[in-house]
Amino acid sequence: MTIITLPLSLPCSNPFISLSSYPKRIRFNPQSSSQLSPITSSPSPPSLPKTGVIVIGAGLAGLAAATHLNSKNIPFLLLEASDAIGGRVRTDIVDGFRLDRGFQIFITAYPEAQKLLDYQSLNLQKFYSGARIFYDDQFHTVADPLRHFLDSARSLANPIGSLVDKLLIGSTRIGVLTRSDEDILSAEEVPTIELLKKLGFSDSIIGRFFRPFFGGIFFDRELQTTSRLFDFIFKCLALGDNTIPANGISAIPEQLAARLPSGSVLLNSKAVSVEIDGVVLPSVRLQSGEVLTSELGVIVAVEEPVAAQLLAGRNGPVPKKPARSTVCIYFSANRDEIPVSDPVLFLNGSGKGIVNNMFFATNVAPSYGPPDKALISVSLIGLFEGETDDELANKVVQELSGWFGERVVREWKYLRTYRVGFAQPNQCPPTDLSKNPRIESGLYVCGDYLASATFDGALVSGRRAAECLLKDRALTPP
Repeated sequence: MTIITLPLSLPCSNPFISLSSYPKRIRFNPQSSSQLSPITSSPSPPSLPKTGVIVIGAGLAGLAAATHLNSKNIPFLLLEASDAIGGRVRTDIVDGFRLDRGFQIFITAYPEAQKLLDYQSLNLQKFYSGARIFYDDQFHTVADPLRHFLDSARSLANPIGSLVDKLLIGSTRIGVLTRSDEDILSAEEVPTIELLKKLGFSDSIIGRFFRPFFGGIFFDRELQTTSRLFDFIFKCLALGDNTIPANGISAIPEQLAARLPSGSVLLNSKAVSVEIDGVVLPSVRLQSGEVLTSELGVIVAVEEPVAAQLLAGRNGPVPKKPARSTVCIYFSANRDEIPVSDPVLFLNGSGKGIVNNMFFATNVAPSYGPPDKALISVSLIGLFEGETDDELANKVVQELSGWFGERVVREWKYLRTYRVGFAQPNQCPPTDLSKNPRIESGLYVCGDYLASATFDGALVSGRRAAECLLKDRALTPP
């Protein structure tokens, strides 16, 4: 597909944007995480068709909405404020390494993702089904007994919980597998920490395994996140694998975007207002001053705080809880000098320090780095706004020296730090994981804050918003 960047000014005489005056086009390269290759346009580049729907935001939710509209042959424009699609799901290339913007793992059992994505083309690379936990100055393994039976049997006596705890994990697994996703996501809810205690898990396994593992998934070490989300993730983990695409996490949105019609995605096109009231057709004003008009409606598919600002004064989303934040720090090393070769996630079960989890990304996906180099990804929970990137990196090196040895870790080379202020919406109870996407006739919202705070939730919400718009316009076949 072709992705187009809007120039600074466009003629406004026609409410449907023409590209006849564009100085250049931008071709989207699905093989590159965030690289866009400018291509000189032909003397008469094609004009955009009349706009049926305007979708604001080309993250997973916006891409899912556009995908559904496209499947129904509804014309649309997908606007993206930044220089590439993906939203939070982005990958950068730095010194030959693929750096995902924050710790992101794709679970293959996500039900909506299974319908939308071509897993084979993503070339998904699997993690070990379990984790290695640093506790009492040494590592202990927790393994999925159905996939790594011997490792699981050997771990029965380790200090990461009692034998009863490990039997409870099995019974909890059976419990979630017998329930539908709809039942799980609408069930009575409590904070995850309360659920774990109610199920009978000991303080030791909660502190040494559940806090770093699910705390790393929710960016919430206190485990105040709703039990609905815990049960949904637990079920997906039981049914699927933890993976990352060989070409970086951005391969997921790139695959969706590659299926959309040529010219339907506009980059560097920040929406600043949406006009619905008192107009014949809904319209979106861009930061450049240009106005795009829609015949059918507008879908706002940006993060909740941005949506709230864009839709101020309407019955739109109003963030009531602080967002979940994270810091991800990358290092490189010589591949033959790292201490392990397993594709395993390491968890901090000690209750000390700032590291929550880390892994050697090139052990999972060798394509994440040059052939002779290793990529190390370290995740912290929170933003650590009072500390500089250098200070955090130095603290991480000092802390991980206690895990792997000072001689090894001191040789690691710092690459980059990502501070993700809005890593996930806060989904502490009470929650509604099936929120109505309709703000008013012609205006809809989507994003993971309307469903589950997962890749799957973003995809589901995008589809629901498109379905709602089409239903309102009576464009859905019976």
